Amino acid sequence: MVAKLVEALFGCRHSRFSFPVTIRSSARRPQAAALTGTYVVCLDCGKEFAYDWQEMKVINSPERHRERLAELATKHAA
Repeated sequence: MVAKLVEALFGCRHSRFSFPVTIRSSARRPQAAALTGTYVVCLDCGKEFAYDWQEMKVINSPERHRERLAELATKHAA
């Protein structure tokens, strides 16, 4: 009961993640995997997050990730 109260007040810190999972087939794709095709899951609360294999990081802001991809595309085009 105390743990649920702390969770309600402070939320999950998302400090422990599963190993990245890549979806290759056209099977049901979690929304977190829609951005990169790879996602991780918080082992404490079960929330899914997009994962970038190139940066080896969890993507917290999809908008920022899209901006970074656009920036890289312009660098490779030049």
